[in-house]
Amino acid sequence: MSDETRRLVGIDTTKPNLARMHDYFIGGKDNFAVDREAAEAVLAIAPEVRVMAQEHQAFHVRVMRFLVEQGVTQFINLGSGLPTAHNTHELAGSLVPEARVVYVGNDPVVLNHGRAILARGPRTAIVEGDVMHPGALLADPELRRVIDLDRPVALLLFGILQYIADASDPFRRVAEFRDALPVGSHVVITHVVFDARPEAAAPIVEIYRNILGHREGGARTREQVLPFFDGLELVEPGLVYVREWRPDSPFLSERPDKAWVMVGVGRKAEPAG
Repeated sequence: MSDETRRLVGIDTTKPNLARMHDYFIGGKDNFAVDREAAEAVLAIAPEVRVMAQEHQAFHVRVMRFLVEQGVTQFINLGSGLPTAHNTHELAGSLVPEARVVYVGNDPVVLNHGRAILARGPRTAIVEGDVMHPGALLADPELRRVIDLDRPVALLLFGILQYIADASDPFRRVAEFRDALPVGSHVVITHVVFDARPEAAAPIVEIYRNILGHREGGARTREQVLPFFDGLELVEPGLVYVREWRPDSPFLSERPDKAWVMVGVGRKAEPAG
């Protein structure tokens, strides 16, 4: 990234950034020394984090294929991060040309990169917002230009709920999205859990607390993630490790806990009765 690019997008290179750290984990080049230092601190505790990031990308491909098979052609991505080789609109467009995608972010780095690279054409947009303000986000004029909320939508919550403490009630926010979306919509959640690596929880959580600048919150287990799907039909195979979710080959699901990210897809069904 050039000095001119940094100046134009107002990038702060003195503090680690979650999106740039993830970019480093997957082998990208949009990161700085401060991001690499923080990422290496995480890798020193859990080297498998780099594998987890790669497995997450593979899941993105699989889940997009599944959603399109269910007839979904509209996507709201609340955990897009920096542009990569497999962006949501590219995956969706390769499967169904009329797909519509809105990326959502509140990180200036992600927003500026997204507006420069992702938001091209009438079927793609990037808007400022976050999971904590569902009503304001879904009312955003740019989002409504692209997304028809009378038709099924896939809400992609990729790796963001794990950073929101229970005290902020992210469960209620997800429920607000669920209630606002039409029947036939799907909610996709990916969430790091520490069931398989409990000894790594405290030091890794401490690193991310320092990056985010808050002291509250902590690690969740699978059972603590499950309530995010309340009121939704959890599609098969349920809330599972990322390697276990509809793998392209049964051999790819071996050692599922090696990549300790839980993923699940919930479908909004017709009300009973």
